[in-house]
Formats: sequence, structure tokens, C-alpha cells
Amino acid sequence: MPTRGRRWPGAAVIAAVCSLAAVALGNAWVSRQADGSIFATAREVPKRSFAIVPGASVRPDGSLSTALLDRLDAALELYRAGTIARILVSGDDGDNHEADAMAGWLIASGVPNDRITRDGAGYRTRTTMEGARRLGIMDAVVCTQAFHLPRSVLWARHVGIDAVGLVADRRWQAHQVTDRMREAVARTVAVVELWLN
Repeated sequence: MPTRGRRWPGAAVIAAVCSLAAVALGNAWVSRQADGSIFATAREVPKRSFAIVPGASVRPDGSLSTALLDRLDAALELYRAGTIARILVSGDDGDNHEADAMAGWLIASGVPNDRITRDGAGYRTRTTMEGARRLGIMDAVVCTQAFHLPRSVLWARHVGIDAVGLVADRRWQAHQVTDRMREAVARTVAVVELWLN
């Protein structure tokens, strides 16, 4: 008769397999929600009122991370093309004041201040989209990296925004593998949150 100690490894393996399956299924479901709504180039993007730029790292010296520069570049391209009329910059305005740093970059790039809306409470993708909806945004192009877009578009649509996405991968990112691993977990959390809602 097996001892209790011998049964635990089997239970741990089963739990691990179930967890991995849940993550894989959740990721596949999130990806499918944005099918046909994510565009690789700005010229493909349909007109919308706003571009939404989710925050990313701002360094202690105030310089922007490459991921954030890519997102802002994508929004700027849409603005210059006339695809969008306004830009929402959303970030966690703690010590580094992400939204202000993002707005400053856009202004230096020629976007008028009155065309930029700041949201300093976007500390998660979900809160960025909830904040955008509270600000009255009804339709938008989300500008972020490809791995982040399906979940971003999903949350935007969940709160009532008619959203599409523009892939903002323009520079090499040093943390691509860890970013994708974190995104896999974040997608699973999003599925749970949506189910609980």
C-alpha cells in the first residue's frame, strides 16, 4: 500500500499540469478575442478618436524605456496620419510621473498639449482602460507591443470602448522573454477577473 509521502509527488505533478493547461487555455482565449483587430502597420488602422498609450518604465533620470518609446512612436504616427485626433497617455504617476513624461515627449515631438489627455492612475492594463472609459473615450487605437495587445484590446472592449490595436514593436527589447512570461500570467489573471465580473 503506498504511503502518504509517495502520493504527494503524483499530486504535485497533476496540479502542475492542470495549472499549465489553465494558463495555455486562458492565453489562447485572450488571443482569439482580438482576432482581426490588431494591425501591423499604421496605414491599416481604421480611424478612431483616440490613441491609448499604456505606461511602461520611466527611468529615474526621466528618460523613457525603449518599450515606452515604441508605444509613443506608434501613437505619434497615427496622429500625424490623421487616423486619431487625440492621445491618452496612461501610467502610474508615482515617483517617475509616467503620464507627464509621456506627454512631455509627445509635446516635444509636435503634438499640441490640448490634444493630449493624461491619466496618472493607469497602474495596470485594466485600470488604464477603465480610466479611459471614465474620461469619456468611446473608441480608440491601443498602441503597445504585440504580446500585450490582445489583453489590452480585450480590457478596452470589456469596459465599452470600440478598440483596435497597433503593434508598437520598433526597437529591440532586452527583456522580451520575461515580458512574455509575465504576460502569460497576466492573461490568466484577466480571464479569472472577467469570469468573476
